[in-house]
Amino acid sequence: MILKTANFNTPIGEMVAISDSKKLYLLDFSDRKKLDHKIKKLCTNINASLTYGITDPISSIKSELESYFNGTIKKFKTHFHLLGTTFQNHVWQELINIPYGKTRSYISQAQSINKPKAVRAVANANGANNLAILIPCHRIINNNGKLGGDGGGLTRKKWLIEHEQKFNPIY
Repeated sequence: MILKTANFNTPIGEMVAISDSKKLYLLDFSDRKKLDHKIKKLCTNINASLTYGITDPISSIKSELESYFNGTIKKFKTHFHLLGTTFQNHVWQELINIPYGKTRSYISQAQSINKPKAVRAVANANGANNLAILIPCHRIINNNGKLGGDGGGLTRKKWLIEHEQKFNPIY
């Protein structure tokens, strides 16, 4: 399998997208720690090689992110492929269910998947998310209401939460 990769700028930093011709496999900030490791692991797990280029999913997510950052869309339609354990996939699906502009605590997220004692495992699954913004782990905060760890950095997490709340008519 051959995957294609492309980089593009956003208001909060350069992002890298990786996809095949049908689905997005990775979307992350190009300055993320251990990004090279994530990319190598992805390629190894699906026995793929990587080349530069644009695919329909990459064009789609780039366009949708521009709309997201302009405040004109709240849900993404780009097709993606989740690569993780059954537990991780369950956690990531639950992240998608968190409404735009809202936040949840790690405890609340663990409870929502009926694993109230799995708070650390939920946090680790959030950290293994390969689809930044698209799978909105930035919406998870500490139980005390303060920002917690985020692979993209706390500054970006704060920016994304404030951005969504600014464009959310509920606030």
